[in-house]
Amino acid sequence: MKKVKRISAAVSAFVMGVSMFATGAFGQTQDENQNETYRVVIKGHSAEMGRAKQDYGTRWDFGAEGFTTTVNAKQYQALLNNKNLTIEKVPEVQLDRIENRSNGKTGATATSSLPSDRTPWGIQAIYNDPNVASTSGGAGIKVAVLDTGVYINHYDLAGSGEQCKDFTQAKSPLVNGTCTDRNGHGTHVAGTALAHGASDGLGIYGVAPLAKLWAYKVLNDRGSGYSDDIAGAIRHVADEATRSGSKLVINMSLGSNSKDTMIASAVDYAYGKGVLVVAAAGNDGYASGTIDYPGALTNAIAVAALENVQENGTYRVSNYSSRGNSATDADYVIQERDVEISAPGTSIQSTWYDGNYNTISGTSMATPHVAGLAAKIWSSNLGWNNVQLRAELQQRAKLYDIKGGYGSATGDDYASGFGFARVK
Repeated sequence: MKKVKRISAAVSAFVMGVSMFATGAFGQTQDENQNETYRVVIKGHSAEMGRAKQDYGTRWDFGAEGFTTTVNAKQYQALLNNKNLTIEKVPEVQLDRIENRSNGKTGATATSSLPSDRTPWGIQAIYNDPNVASTSGGAGIKVAVLDTGVYINHYDLAGSGEQCKDFTQAKSPLVNGTCTDRNGHGTHVAGTALAHGASDGLGIYGVAPLAKLWAYKVLNDRGSGYSDDIAGAIRHVADEATRSGSKLVINMSLGSNSKDTMIASAVDYAYGKGVLVVAAAGNDGYASGTIDYPGALTNAIAVAALENVQENGTYRVSNYSSRGNSATDADYVIQERDVEISAPGTSIQSTWYDGNYNTISGTSMATPHVAGLAAKIWSSNLGWNNVQLRAELQQRAKLYDIKGGYGSATGDDYASGFGFARVK
């Protein structure tokens, strides 16, 4: 399998967090400030909201929860002065990757490569088989990767992509037929969930290679995106699943330290539509209470990251992996700000945006292991709903309790959740 692709530039690492719109840099002139634009959510009296929609246009309409639009500085000030409206700037949400180990595969020259391991350690671990040579399962299930886009023509993803949509463009909230990934993160996530090893079997394998990919670009090439676009994408993909009668798993390897009401409402909406939502716990560990949103929501499965190190007879939770609420340890009940499941996340090799492979780390990398496992299990139990599937994942996690790493303990704990859910 000859693989020759150009690599455009080195990709820097991102840390999961919130980035609010700046209100103006120090030293800017008044004219420069007037040229700034702001993404805002507008709530309030229905008549006033209607007039504001006419005046400023609508990007996303969330009904009673308000609508979003982009305004300039003068318009923003006018809205703030309207006592019948509540105006808030829309926060940015960032991808969740802590480390980029390029191993010489990012640069200015063309390279050709095969994966150093067709079934990386995370695949071997989740299959509970160090000798596994290929993977299977996932037929009939869709995995929606909401991320920086996906290079859907990668050898190991080709033929898997069913939907490709961009929610990040300024002039339109949704553009069909494009999901270009110039960052690498989304392509890496997709590969871990469902890479099929390419037609010659020499490529890399994900957990559920027969699942179909819905690639939704909700983060820009720098790895950040607006929370309204993410919320709109979540609602859209849930509606698409309903329209097509599909069983769907959403993977969100992104987040922020603060709870966003638009995203929280969208996750509830999707879960209510029968979608399973899997999200990264975050990379703010190892203190308790550092879990990020949307993973911290009760209707999302928060995934912690494991590393390929044995401690106390099990894999170890990575120090960087965000922890949940220590006050709810041992109850085996998912409440807000609880970690639910652990999966391999450190030094994970997967597909890359240039057609090659890369090894990076983070709870971002752990999350698609769980999304892929969910697709694999669901494909063998098509009569189940998302609640039954989630219960099965929890049950499997209990079978492999994690006892390594800060905060880990016997049973349900704030570091590893219920444990490491596996194929067998």
